[in-house]
Order: sequence, then C-alpha cells, then structure tokens
Amino acid sequence: AKEMQELEKQWHSIVQSLHSNSNVVAFMNSRVGRYLDDHPFVALSLLVFLAVSAIPVAFFLIFVVVTAIMACIGVIVMEVVVIVLGGITLLCVLCGLGALSLGVSGILSICYVAVSTLVNYWCASRGQIRKQEVNVSLSQKSPPVSDRSAN
Repeated sequence: AKEMQELEKQWHSIVQSLHSNSNVVAFMNSRVGRYLDDHPFVALSLLVFLAVSAIPVAFFLIFVVVTAIMACIGVIVMEVVVIVLGGITLLCVLCGLGALSLGVSGILSICYVAVSTLVNYWCASRGQIRKQEVNVSLSQKSPPVSDRSAN
C-alpha cells in the first residue's frame, strides 16, 4: 500500500508538471485541445495511434536514411570503379601505343639504314664505273707508253 501511495504521488507530480507547462496550457486552450478534453475516447485513440505508429515511422525514416547513405556510397563506389577501369584501359592503350611506336621506329630505322646503304653503294658503284670509263677513254686517246719511248 505504501508503494502504491508513493507511485500515486509521483504520478500526480508528473501530471501536475504537465498541466503547469506553458506549451500544454496553450494547447489545451486551443480548439483541438478543448475538443480532446471534451472527448476522452478520441484523445485516447489518437494517443494510442501515435504511440503505435511511432515504431513503423521510425523504421521507415531509418530505412530512408540508410538507403540515402547507401546510394551515396554506391555512387562513390561506382564512380571509383569507373575511374579505375578507365585508368586501366588508358594504361593498356598507352602501353600498346608505346609498343607500336617502338616497332614502327625500328622498321623505319631499318628502312633508313637499308636505303642509305643502297644509295651509297649505288653512288659508289657509279663513281667506280665513271672512273673506269674515264680511264678507258684516257687510255684510248693517249698513245701507249711503250710507243712513246720508241718515237
């Protein structure tokens, strides 16, 4: 019985503090507050509805926040994946272009050496042919050396 009286005193002090709160007094003086004061069943139904609906609303809000966070993280992760794939692709393309440029440079160097060697050989052989032609023509124009000594 003593515990019950103590509990009743605590309850009474809580109710008294609620009734003395300025926000509660302002609400109870409004039209809605007076209506709920005149219709306690509607007030109790509204209170039960608010208490019961608080849990689903809280779960829904938690779901919305978690979904929004996951969407942001997903976008960031997706962007990172796309950037990494793009970077790897660019690296592969650049390595391929480097190998291709080395191959083309090698082929062009070999062609340059081959063509320059052929041109030098062609020019040298033409020079020798001209020298031989000049020697032949000189030997035909001038009398033989042995004949000169005879004269």
